[in-house]
Amino acid sequence: MLNNAFRAMRISASGLAAERMRMDLISSNIANYNSIKTENTEAYKRKIAVFEQYLDRNEKGMSKFKGVKVSKIIEDNTPSKMVYDPNHPNANGEGFVETSNVNILNEMADMIMATRAYESNADNFNANKQMFMKALEIGK
Repeated sequence: MLNNAFRAMRISASGLAAERMRMDLISSNIANYNSIKTENTEAYKRKIAVFEQYLDRNEKGMSKFKGVKVSKIIEDNTPSKMVYDPNHPNANGEGFVETSNVNILNEMADMIMATRAYESNADNFNANKQMFMKALEIGK
């Protein structure tokens, strides 16, 4: 039984770590919103965290859920934005500058979802901790 209680805390902790990684990527996306393609570099491509369930398989082939993890980070393949600015030094022959494919509104919505998921995992972790504290008080 005690192992199951700690398991719930480990699952919440894995969610906290995964959502933290997601928020870090969103922050990086927002920070690189204004990047452009130059002669030496490509325009920034939005990064996305891909979550995967973390399972522990026993010798009988049964799986036990142990949490969530970031399995990989992928680049968003949506096309870059083309901004008409013929006076810009990095404009192409038609006068367009290639900028990042980051959409600030989408990033803000993703940040709100990640923040709420992080808070939910933190609340769950704290509730488990309070249950442990009450159980210790009963034992006195």
